[in-house]
Amino acid sequence: MPHKTQALTLAAMSLGFGVVQLDVTIVNTALTTIGSGLQADTAALQWVVNAYTIGLAAFILTAGALGDRIGAKRVFIAGFALFTAASVGCALAPSLGALIAARGIQGVGAAVLVPNSLALLNHAYADPAERGRAVGFWAAGASVALTAGPLAGGLLIHFSNWRAIFLVNLPIGLVGLFLTWRYAEETPPKQNRRLDLPGQAFAMLALGLLAASIIEGGKAGWHSRFVEIAAVLAVILSVAFILQERRYAQPMLPLELFSQRPVWLSVVVGLLVNTAFYGLIFVLSLYFQKQHGLSPLQTGLAFLPMMAVVLPFNILGPRLSERFGAAAVIALGAVIAAAGAGALFVIGKQTPYVLLCAQFLALGGGLGLLVPPLTSMLLGNVDKARSGIASGVLNSARQTGSVIGVALFGTLVAEDATFMAGLKIALGLAVGLLAASAAIAIAARDKR
Repeated sequence: MPHKTQALTLAAMSLGFGVVQLDVTIVNTALTTIGSGLQADTAALQWVVNAYTIGLAAFILTAGALGDRIGAKRVFIAGFALFTAASVGCALAPSLGALIAARGIQGVGAAVLVPNSLALLNHAYADPAERGRAVGFWAAGASVALTAGPLAGGLLIHFSNWRAIFLVNLPIGLVGLFLTWRYAEETPPKQNRRLDLPGQAFAMLALGLLAASIIEGGKAGWHSRFVEIAAVLAVILSVAFILQERRYAQPMLPLELFSQRPVWLSVVVGLLVNTAFYGLIFVLSLYFQKQHGLSPLQTGLAFLPMMAVVLPFNILGPRLSERFGAAAVIALGAVIAAAGAGALFVIGKQTPYVLLCAQFLALGGGLGLLVPPLTSMLLGNVDKARSGIASGVLNSARQTGSVIGVALFGTLVAEDATFMAGLKIALGLAVGLLAASAAIAIAARDKR
């Protein structure tokens, strides 16, 4: 493949993966503005965030299998078109229900983009060294998008309104679609690759009902009939999902992956870390805007130091792993993040930002440090032929953690009168989850 074609394929794949990460964080600075515009309470805002993440977490494994079956290029283009159309739907949403529905569709589109962008990159670059550099650029672009999300959201709202944070995806989507159609080369379809549709249905319903039971539990009370029924159904569907994966010939989640101790420990750490980190991002966004009275732009600037250190620590993590081992670096990152969350206990309604900045740097730095070795520890313990599905499992677990974090932590700050007390509890939970992640990583190291 000519170098120009490879470079433009890389650009298209980076746009696809980058826009997925952008929409993970860009919404947070718009929370109170959306709430005011659509008369949404905290529970409704949790759904605005989680509808996207549920679609992303639950569909990502099936999306990879679909690309294998009918061709990654064809599926990637369909996913990018769906994501772009759903983004426009979000921008034009006349009601809260319409916005939440469009966010869910957007999440499904995002789930299609992640595995198939990587598959198309692998197909475009035959040379392992060139492929490694391309994947590094692809991942770095996503980190930049993740970092830029809060500030970009604040700027767009400052100069326009909350709907602009979704319309920004339209030009990105159109450029990405054109480059993919024009330059990406289709992967050979594998007609014998089957789709686990029952497993997919069980996974999406179980995750949605779990989020519903937590979010509505904080709003209607934990003994509400709806909450109890949703929780029971989530458990039943989770069991049905596991049974389906055990008996299906080509499951979306091969359970034998978890026979290796470092594999399931990596997945658990990914879930716990994202529960803590993205749960805190959600409640701190509300803190800055509701308690501190910051504008969306000021809120984006407040998050900038935290998000900006993620990329350099992403680069540092693998280098430290080569010297000290992946498990040790994961534990170090989790401890640094836990220390940052613990030091935030000084927070009050009008605490000067300068007294919080170091803690934010620790949170972002800890996360950036542990993610690359977490991925390498997982992939280093599975067969290379299954690296794609293993990476998808980790991504799915991390996004599931994001769903749980936003649902659980958001519930704690649902009432304005008890907001600060709920924030302190959320910080305590984050410290516990991150400390548990460090302990699990150390256990993985000791047993190797």
